[in-house]
Amino acid sequence: MPTKVIIIIMLVTYVLGAITKAFVVKIPNRFIPFQNCLIGLISAIFCTVLKLEPNFGESLVLCLMATMSAGGTAELIKTLKNQPNVTN
Repeated sequence: MPTKVIIIIMLVTYVLGAITKAFVVKIPNRFIPFQNCLIGLISAIFCTVLKLEPNFGESLVLCLMATMSAGGTAELIKTLKNQPNVTN
């Protein structure tokens, strides 16, 4: 994945996250995948407009995979932190 695409995804995620925190008190967990898809779509549009990816379809798949993977990883870390320590 090109570095510029990663930077675009990070910036869009940061800006939308800041807007969400400013105007929405708490988003239920069931809406987070929709938020990640929106971030991926907006990132894909930026990457296509800036000509970082020549094809919108490829850009969309790349950005959606990146945002959904990041969301899944963040949820996994959050889940593991909330589990009690169990030793065998």
